[in-house]
Amino acid sequence: MLVDAILVVTGPEYKAVCKGLNRLAVPTPPVFPIPMGSSALTKHLEQWLEAEHLSHHPQPRVLLMGLCGSLSSKYSVGKAVLYRSCVYPGTDEKKSAAELLCDRELTKIVQNQLQDRVFTGVGLTSDRLIYSASEKLQLGQTYHADVVDMEGFAALEFLSQRGIAVAMLRVISDDAHHNIPNLTNAFHSDGSLQAFPLAMELLRQPIAASRLVSGSLRGLRILEDLTTFLFNTVDI
Repeated sequence: MLVDAILVVTGPEYKAVCKGLNRLAVPTPPVFPIPMGSSALTKHLEQWLEAEHLSHHPQPRVLLMGLCGSLSSKYSVGKAVLYRSCVYPGTDEKKSAAELLCDRELTKIVQNQLQDRVFTGVGLTSDRLIYSASEKLQLGQTYHADVVDMEGFAALEFLSQRGIAVAMLRVISDDAHHNIPNLTNAFHSDGSLQAFPLAMELLRQPIAASRLVSGSLRGLRILEDLTTFLFNTVDI
């Protein structure tokens, strides 16, 4: 099988990947929901490994999937990116940034399967939601990154330190030309979204909210289709 487990942020992204796999009549890897945000994710992964989900695999391989935001005018909503590496800024000073490579062998296998359906790029992991278009472009230029997420670096660091091969595949749901709603206050400390604060922020910024919803729905459809295509193959 291509990988031994798939990790996806809980909620619509998790559901999209599950729907993509449920279309298939071939064996597929188990999918595990993860929380949004680095700190919540690290705690979750500790418990996940303690549950021995990968204990029967001597050289386990994991694919992290989900949505992301574009940091470049070159990449629009709906584009799929396969990470070569992931950057974590740390502080505002570029010199303190850390970069980790995804597993080259596993990444190459996924790339060979998907061909021109994806581009390969660099992801940046942020501790907070990046909602300003100007900040996205600035981050992309500063760190030479193509897309932004909130879990990638933490997952890659935690799992690779434990001998687990990691590849990351994401679909862009918001571009670098438009602001999205500032949903910072809607996040709970465990990485979940709180319904009432989320609704209030969306109502305050209806145009940006409409764009975010539209981009997310398109990204989720492509994520679902990409999942089906990727795993509708013979075992590797």
